[in-house]
Amino acid sequence: MSEKMPFYGGQALIEGVLMRGSQVAVATIKDFNGQIHIHHEPLTGIYQGNLKNIPFLRGIIALWDAIVLGSRFLTMSANHQLENPDEHIKGPSLFFTFFISFAIGILLFFIAPAYLCDILEKWLQINPWVGNLIEGLMRVLILIVYLVSIRRNDEILRVFKYHGAEHKTINTYEANLPLTVENVSKSSLVHPRCGTSFLLTVVLFSIILFSLLGPLPVIWRLVSRLLFIIPLTSISYEYIRWSAKHLNNPFVSVLITPNLWLQKLTTSDPTDEMMEIGITSLNEVIKRESLIVS
Repeated sequence: MSEKMPFYGGQALIEGVLMRGSQVAVATIKDFNGQIHIHHEPLTGIYQGNLKNIPFLRGIIALWDAIVLGSRFLTMSANHQLENPDEHIKGPSLFFTFFISFAIGILLFFIAPAYLCDILEKWLQINPWVGNLIEGLMRVLILIVYLVSIRRNDEILRVFKYHGAEHKTINTYEANLPLTVENVSKSSLVHPRCGTSFLLTVVLFSIILFSLLGPLPVIWRLVSRLLFIIPLTSISYEYIRWSAKHLNNPFVSVLITPNLWLQKLTTSDPTDEMMEIGITSLNEVIKRESLIVS
């Protein structure tokens, strides 16, 4: 990929693909009748401020982007699958769903492993430094088991196929190839800037950071896991950006291998129609951003 090429990102939706540029986000979604809908939205506010250029602070924007913008488009895609408008997720229901999901994620991946390892250290008289390492490995195991489990669901597997379509489309663009189904189908399912890689990086860096904190009383152990979520997010984001720019370095290629491996659990080979939807979203982003620049 050329250093001068813009970074495009994306996200799998329910029967659709969201693509983001620096100024526009576009989602192409197939509804319950098989009709295709294209939604676009300018990225204003924090997306255009100085924060997006400041190392470590821009990771917070990325987190906001994933939680707020991504979740909103994901809900939009879910609503397109409902024939009755009265069943659509809206307003307070949307906020409550996001809040509960976020809280469960924090509890499952940060609080529960810390609490369980504190019990394990006391029960087996394990050195706290070793306990912190076990806690981190438990976090990795939870992530893998979670992804393997949800992949068994047919609806989730279709989302993972759209995730594959998103990756293949961006990889084709970054290879300077025309965005055709034939070219996209030959591209890789994995991508170094994937959100799955980001999650694993957060988990792996948490092993290092929390091990360095050493032994802590259980209450401070739990509090520290909450307090360091934002710093871990920022550090992980910078690492993902750095590694994506140095893919030709053999050392970096080895470092990102676990990240690319984990993506095998969150992607699957898409159909031609899914690839066409990914292509439509990316082409629309490119077109709209070129109009803004001109």
